[in-house]
Amino acid sequence: MGARPLLNRRLAGLGTTIFAEMSALATATGSINLGQGFPDTDGPAEIAEAAVRAIREGRGNQYPPGPGIPELRSAIAEHQQRFYGLAYDPDTEVLVTAGATEAIAAALLALLEPGDEVIAFEPFYDSYAACIAMAGAKRVPLTLRAPSFRPDLDELRALVTPATRLLLLNSPHNPTGMVLGPEELDAIAALAVEHDLLVVTDEVYEHLVFEGAHHPIAALPGMRERTVAISSAGKTFSFTGWKVGWVTASPELVAAVRTAKQYLTYVSAGPFQYAVAEALRLPDSYYAGFRADLLRKRDLLDAGLRTAGFEVYEPQGTYFITTDITPFGEKDAYAFCRTLPERCGVVAIPNSVFYDDPDAGRSQVRFTFCKRDEVLRDAAARLQRLGG
Repeated sequence: MGARPLLNRRLAGLGTTIFAEMSALATATGSINLGQGFPDTDGPAEIAEAAVRAIREGRGNQYPPGPGIPELRSAIAEHQQRFYGLAYDPDTEVLVTAGATEAIAAALLALLEPGDEVIAFEPFYDSYAACIAMAGAKRVPLTLRAPSFRPDLDELRALVTPATRLLLLNSPHNPTGMVLGPEELDAIAALAVEHDLLVVTDEVYEHLVFEGAHHPIAALPGMRERTVAISSAGKTFSFTGWKVGWVTASPELVAAVRTAKQYLTYVSAGPFQYAVAEALRLPDSYYAGFRADLLRKRDLLDAGLRTAGFEVYEPQGTYFITTDITPFGEKDAYAFCRTLPERCGVVAIPNSVFYDDPDAGRSQVRFTFCKRDEVLRDAAARLQRLGG
């Protein structure tokens, strides 16, 4: 095949994702998987039944409309108005995607050109690096540092150059659990307006904020026309396999993202779109109960990790807890996670893979708590072996 590598050089170093690697390790060793963030119970039964009903009634079994079915686009617009007071036209300002991951890919492929710079919080979800690379752009990390993982706003300002095209924000933040506060959002918005930057926001954990509240940056002055807001049904309704996500933005931005998206999947998840439309209209009691249940699980695993000897950084949101392994005399999170199944029968994710600067997260390990209580208790008990 010649001397040229088969893989596009932009994707060099972006082979098998850490989630696939660690989930395979969990299966091979019979370990408890606290690595990949998927629940071990399904979401509301009535929403599952809505999907079954749609399939039986022939709704969505053939190609749905490219932008998404009207019922779901209307429900997304209603959700944005209901929770945040943001008004979006379901016909021109809402786009349904194959999960938030495709929404991120389509947004970055549509809005970036080779040589553009993208500032993103580090550690960053692994698809960000891949999508920026596929667009031929350059990622510029703003490192979030333990224990608070707050963004250094002066450093953020210093990172902006004439080549900066876009800010990629993730709040609530995976993997650290940091949630941007109103003052931080105000400062970031002012910077975006000053330098005429586009903003793409990953808000998939919007309903899992344990301290304070989620505040969309699109609601701030000067931000609606420059912000592509992304979310999905997977995390909020515990149906991660359905892969139903969405974009809300101005007509011009939605048109740009749709141009890229239509050549990625074109459409997906037809019957599930009808079910998600019903899910988004669930009463406030569902959202409050969902948050309360995950907060309780957070505290359950938090206590178990502390008892086992980890240094724990309590998250403000998401369903992940970042820990530090230095109390065990360990420094290499990747090596620690590779041997953890054999030592304890538990799988976790090394945060170091989410950093461009490997030293910044070298000793950090992420655990998920979106599992049944008995699984979390079992995992906590197994991790006690580390102190033996």
